Amino acid sequence: MESAVDAADAGSAADADVFVGRLDPDMCVVTAAAGGERAGCLVGFFSQCSLHPVRFTVWLSEANRTFRVARTADVLAVHLFTREQRAFAELFGGQTGDRVDKFAHVRWREGHGGATVLEDAQAWFVGRVLRRVEGGDHVGFVLDPVEWGGRPAASAGDAPGAAGPLLRLTDAHAVRPGHPAD
Repeated sequence: MESAVDAADAGSAADADVFVGRLDPDMCVVTAAAGGERAGCLVGFFSQCSLHPVRFTVWLSEANRTFRVARTADVLAVHLFTREQRAFAELFGGQTGDRVDKFAHVRWREGHGGATVLEDAQAWFVGRVLRRVEGGDHVGFVLDPVEWGGRPAASAGDAPGAAGPLLRLTDAHAVRPGHPAD
């Protein structure tokens, strides 16, 4: 008799795409600072993971520089951008900090605990790293938000140019990952 685990292993990547291909999550930019280094990357795997107390988890690829800096960081900053701010996705998703100083191209400031806060984000928070969780080729960073900021969300009566819908995976689909191996 085949176990549920054996049946799951028998599925193909194409089978998984039937589910995963329908997802269109919000994207964020996560920044880390530790040991005199700054790094940041585009992230599609993040979520609130607790209501009381409020907690978030961001998942960073072990393949990129941001992970290498974040693994010793005490805090991370998580930033939301709108679809009109796609240039941030291109910079933080399509370039690697191994070759490009991304922060030379954006406005930023130091936040709580030395976090790197991107000033043009629509909304952001700095979270204290509570724990790191292995998860395949990504590591989850469970964050306790300690500082928040941003602009109010757009509403129906807002003037043109007000913050629009958040950047989503489909908006960043054409961005080629800037990992060092690429």
